[in-house]
Amino acid sequence: MSTDIRIPETIPTGRPSDKHVRTTFAEEALRLGGKGAEEIRRTGAVDAADDQVESLFAAKYQTTASPIHLAVWEAEVPSALWAIPPQPLPAAAEPVMRDSLEVVRRHRTAGTLLGADNKIPEQVLGELADAGYWGLLVSLEYGGTGTPFSRFAPFLTQMATVDPTIAGLASVHGCIGAVDPVQTFGTPDQKRQWLPELASGRRLSAFALTEPGAGSDLTALRTTAVRDGDEFVVTGEKLFITNVLPGRTIGLVCLIDAQPAVLIVDLPPTETPSFRLKRYGLLALKHCHNYGILFDGFRVPASNRLDPGDGDGLTIAYHGLNRGRVALCANAAGVMRQMMADMIPWARFRRTYGQAISTRELVQRRLGHLAGLIVGCDALVEWCAGLLDEGYRGEMECIVAKIFGSEAQKEAAVELHMKTHGGRSFLRGHLFGDNVHEFLAPCIYEGEGEMLGMAFFKSLVKQHGRRFFEPIGKAMQASGLRRPSMLNPAHLWALKRPLWNYAKWYAGWKLLPTHRPDLPPLPGDLRHHAEFATHHLLRIAGEITGTMRKHQLKLADRQCRMAELSSRVQLLVVMLCTSLYAGRHNDEVVHAAANGLCRTLTRQFTGVRPSDRDFRDLTDLGAAITDGGGDLTAGVEPPPILMSYR
Repeated sequence: MSTDIRIPETIPTGRPSDKHVRTTFAEEALRLGGKGAEEIRRTGAVDAADDQVESLFAAKYQTTASPIHLAVWEAEVPSALWAIPPQPLPAAAEPVMRDSLEVVRRHRTAGTLLGADNKIPEQVLGELADAGYWGLLVSLEYGGTGTPFSRFAPFLTQMATVDPTIAGLASVHGCIGAVDPVQTFGTPDQKRQWLPELASGRRLSAFALTEPGAGSDLTALRTTAVRDGDEFVVTGEKLFITNVLPGRTIGLVCLIDAQPAVLIVDLPPTETPSFRLKRYGLLALKHCHNYGILFDGFRVPASNRLDPGDGDGLTIAYHGLNRGRVALCANAAGVMRQMMADMIPWARFRRTYGQAISTRELVQRRLGHLAGLIVGCDALVEWCAGLLDEGYRGEMECIVAKIFGSEAQKEAAVELHMKTHGGRSFLRGHLFGDNVHEFLAPCIYEGEGEMLGMAFFKSLVKQHGRRFFEPIGKAMQASGLRRPSMLNPAHLWALKRPLWNYAKWYAGWKLLPTHRPDLPPLPGDLRHHAEFATHHLLRIAGEITGTMRKHQLKLADRQCRMAELSSRVQLLVVMLCTSLYAGRHNDEVVHAAANGLCRTLTRQFTGVRPSDRDFRDLTDLGAAITDGGGDLTAGVEPPPILMSYR
């Protein structure tokens, strides 16, 4: 995966296109928030890029029409937006998926899935190309299968149960690599030039965004491309670029005339004085190629530049990230199935004091909780992928999937898988010992969790801030008020119109009637969780607006408060999504797993201790899974038990 990410760190106070508002609010931020002019300029550029991405979508698919935004600010939970069925699978896609899985299984059985350098070898990648693997997300017109994302994402979960690296490479190539930028922003000529090559796998792709000094702060880009006739001359350095090798195709984010731009670059077949790879010791992503790139006068045809319309290169970069975030969650669902398949035979085999540890409550609780984490990821993947297929931007929803999936995988690896296997976890050849960095690194991919959670919070409050807080700020500026007092009649008069509008909204929110949401039929416990989540989603706007009112422009520096509020909203979203997902399935293990996860999330939200019933239901679920109940690990081959003492 790439570590390319967007992390806006300020609450918007004016539309980027309104230069006057941007300037006056910059002055206020300097005074109240202690921000420097350079930071304001850079975060303003991020706001502008975010608005440009938003403008790519019709109003009914923008963030303000998203399920989370409607629930929090409009007190609406339309069930159709929380339960979107997957689109039909194209006839051409089914054999591609089947054959691709067969290629990977065959090489894993033969011991040829990794080459002498411990990387996925070209032979395996080539056989996957022959199967059509790299063209799943490319449209039929250009040689792919045109697979809907709602079918592609769960297929990645299935592939990840066989090999997570190969599943991840499909996401790098198709979601955050060159495929999405060319399909979305390419001209007809550019699509004809690159998409057939990318679909066939003759050229694999990557996206080169991150730099040594531009990770979370992408406004710090320094790689430049200078026009020279019919070419651009590129100079600069990229870092942590997954799937890059000579001969591959990259989407390169660089500065052209001091503005971010994207060039599609066919790298030469060998390194040259103007193009070199920077190799380093990276403990994660060890089975694929992740390197830095050094450009020194590297020439690219000017026709390779993508046109983002009214946006810039950051617009293109941000567009593909949402698919990558959902793919990460899908991969986590597959990896955790591997962990469960590894834990079950060990729990049956390992005995303490004459009893198999599968009979011990702690181990049973771990398996029950792991089942909940898996079902939660499955639910988020289905929901978010469905939203993207419907045409929604899905910014906030996909962030929730990324954060939950990566944190669930981390918890599963350390708290559940490692502790169950004990000392054997650290043996070479053990699933945990060999992959601990792979299990933890997704917390950083596509945005570190807490920082990305603040980006979620910003997206959530953006429209509310513009609608109510920005007019108050403008009135303050026009009246010359620095610290208005609500006890001063002159101050109230100067701010009367924006304060009245805000007061009307706040009164309407306070008087919002408590009502039962329009939910589909659900089993008792799942309905309770869905109603709990819905109720608190509809009421949390008061706490959010109160925080905005209290801190105003200083909220940008209240990162801990933003992160905490963001986390609580995310808990409710996962709870509602998971309970609705489980209600659409007849598998009792899925029901029990969802129930257990939702109880855990409820306790995290309320701070209440677990009850004996909570423990009993989780341990009963874990015992049932150990005895073969459910099909969460169907088709997953467990690794051998290491250092068997028999």
